[in-house]
Amino acid sequence: MSSTLFFDPACQQPYDTRTLRQQAMGGTEASVTRVADALEALVVQHNRTEVYGRYRPPERNTGVTNVVINRDSRALPRVRDLYPNARVHLWLHDQLNPGSKRAGWLASTADLLRKLQVTIVCVSDSQRRGVEATLRGMRAADLVRACTIYNPIDDALAPDGSPVDESKLVFFSSPNKGLKFTLDAFRALRRQMPDLRLVVGNPGYKVRKSSVIDGVEYLGPQPQERIHAEVRTALCTFFPNFVIPETFGLVFAESHAVGTPVLTHDCGAAAEVIGDPNQILPVTLAQRIYEGALSHVSPQWRSGPASLAASFGLFDSHVERVRAWRSGERPHTAPDPRFRLAAVAERWRALLAR
Repeated sequence: MSSTLFFDPACQQPYDTRTLRQQAMGGTEASVTRVADALEALVVQHNRTEVYGRYRPPERNTGVTNVVINRDSRALPRVRDLYPNARVHLWLHDQLNPGSKRAGWLASTADLLRKLQVTIVCVSDSQRRGVEATLRGMRAADLVRACTIYNPIDDALAPDGSPVDESKLVFFSSPNKGLKFTLDAFRALRRQMPDLRLVVGNPGYKVRKSSVIDGVEYLGPQPQERIHAEVRTALCTFFPNFVIPETFGLVFAESHAVGTPVLTHDCGAAAEVIGDPNQILPVTLAQRIYEGALSHVSPQWRSGPASLAASFGLFDSHVERVRAWRSGERPHTAPDPRFRLAAVAERWRALLAR
């Protein structure tokens, strides 16, 4: 029986190794599954009722010596009751900055965080800076430390020689991460390059009604193997998101691992994970104003504003970059050793052994 346990108090539904292989799955849940399986650790989810191998419903266990709470520190009291002899770590996957809602959640458990001297695990240095600023504001930085361990990608992911369709772009992420702006930018791209098409997928949550837009194909929730197959043959992963900053961005790391570049904005951990300025566009004030004004407008009603914005050059940088990549300047990418599961699991082993 493993003495390390990952506790998920926030997942929408139970998941395990089978889910990762067979169904659509969010990046956080995929990361928990990969790391826990690599460490042969127990996994407990607040809403799980059946046992599947090391994936268990909540129950008291005095033999657990390390617990990693996923996402939400408000589970600390329950974790202490269930695993009274365990050292506690908090694995944060979301953006957390002083004054934010999630910072308030963290602050509400400040006393327990200090008492237990919890170690907070962040998924990027970009995210960690916000967490550390929040801890300083809580006056907890002296007892609660934060570290960075990147999210993992499968060790087997690599380019396989699949032919690239230069007319195909892909977007595979939760739709609240800038899909509306992405569709508007794609409209502008397609006016200049009418053969372009955009394939849109979803990790399985926040599924919304799709808007009919010329050249856009909606696949809906898909297992990772299908997603990777689509990404391999795309000109790029088209992800001009600046609405919700990625704290890590598995979409970046996995795209690179299969040999596909990413076109995104300088937001969140994008520059840290991608490491190539040619794949990153600045976020302009005009783009922020545009998206701020239209954030609550559904995609089918944004066609007119998008056309007007395009006439003023709002999407010119996207058009220029895609055109250049289609003309022979497409970046070459490869798996990044920082994100390999073997390397990430070793970082976790070192942390848990302290």
